[in-house]
Amino acid sequence: MTESVNPPRIAGWLLLPLAWLIMTMLTSALVVAMYLSPLFDTELRTTLFTHASQLFTQWAISLLTAGVVWVYSIWVCWMFCKRSRRLPRHYILWLLMTVLLALKTFAFTPVADNKAIQTLLLSLLAAAVFVPYFKRSQRVKETFIQP
Repeated sequence: MTESVNPPRIAGWLLLPLAWLIMTMLTSALVVAMYLSPLFDTELRTTLFTHASQLFTQWAISLLTAGVVWVYSIWVCWMFCKRSRRLPRHYILWLLMTVLLALKTFAFTPVADNKAIQTLLLSLLAAAVFVPYFKRSQRVKETFIQP
């Protein structure tokens, strides 16, 4: 008789990284919607497409970046729920990507410094906590074993 061993379900401390992932995924969806909103307003669309190409280029790069983050977050979330053995590596990459985007926001985006610092600190804190957890935790190694 062979007994099938089921990996542990996603519970306990693993719910925190999943919640962080879902929150970022929803935030990214809102950012994509925000960047797409000028397309639906005639005045903003005219300004975007008729003035200096630098404005359009910045808008397109921001839209593309937000879209990539959103799609990658969805894919990582799917792998998380599937308990894929590839997840720990991609989750760590995803965390590092959020830190890089927070650094970009802090350095180049015209937002209030306190908001940019808050975003940067939250991303750094999440990476500082979850990267070692995903690298060393026995629970992670036992949970994410599916192909």
